[in-house]
Amino acid sequence: MNRTEISEKNNHDWFESQPFCHEQFDPEFEEIAKRFLCGDVLNHGVLSNVQKSLIILTALTTCQTWKAIPKYTMAALKIGTKPEEIKETLYQCAPYIGLEKVQCALEEVNQAFERAGICNSAQKQGTVTEETRFEKGLAVQQEIFGKENINAMRSAAPQELKHIQEYLSAYCFGDFYTRRILDLKMRELITFCAICCLGGCEPQAKAHAGANLSVGNTREMLIDAITQCLPFIGFPRTLNAISCIDAVTQNR
Repeated sequence: MNRTEISEKNNHDWFESQPFCHEQFDPEFEEIAKRFLCGDVLNHGVLSNVQKSLIILTALTTCQTWKAIPKYTMAALKIGTKPEEIKETLYQCAPYIGLEKVQCALEEVNQAFERAGICNSAQKQGTVTEETRFEKGLAVQQEIFGKENINAMRSAAPQELKHIQEYLSAYCFGDFYTRRILDLKMRELITFCAICCLGGCEPQAKAHAGANLSVGNTREMLIDAITQCLPFIGFPRTLNAISCIDAVTQNR
């Protein structure tokens, strides 16, 4: 199939052939947008359609593109993504982009679920308690980044910043990374994409590019994931993300 045919097929498979914008007013933009997203980007790479849908929702949530979230939530459901996978993806973004941004995205997702007839039972997916969240979070943090590295970072923190290190272990890793539904590889991929979509966080993007490699994701997967973000974040942030991937993977 040529690019136009691929675009039409993916638009049908993901979006039920719905237009991307008001065709009546912007037919040329509609054609360019649809063929780039559906003919190029969605057709690229080694990630599954489910993984692609979760990365796209990560990008939309991080960039606060609320109006588009219902459309891509319905597309995610159409290609086989489970509702709980969608919810967990948004939850995973919270430590990196902030609580209220995630809450706004969740409101859009919940409305889309309601229209799709999905009953949100809000089944508990957490695995930690108040007593264990720090211990289990620290263990995951050490597993990903190395025990010596994390212990050294914690020891080097000045007294006035000790609480930030505690929050990092207990909240970021304890409350979120230990949850069910998404495995560690997918959570790290989501984290890397959220950080890259934010922009201006290159040191953290490099750290999590390395973290992705440590949990079993590959350079190819990182590039493919940021490729799925490209239509929503543009080329500057995409190229910055690729530079971060290069910095970490060029000697591996």
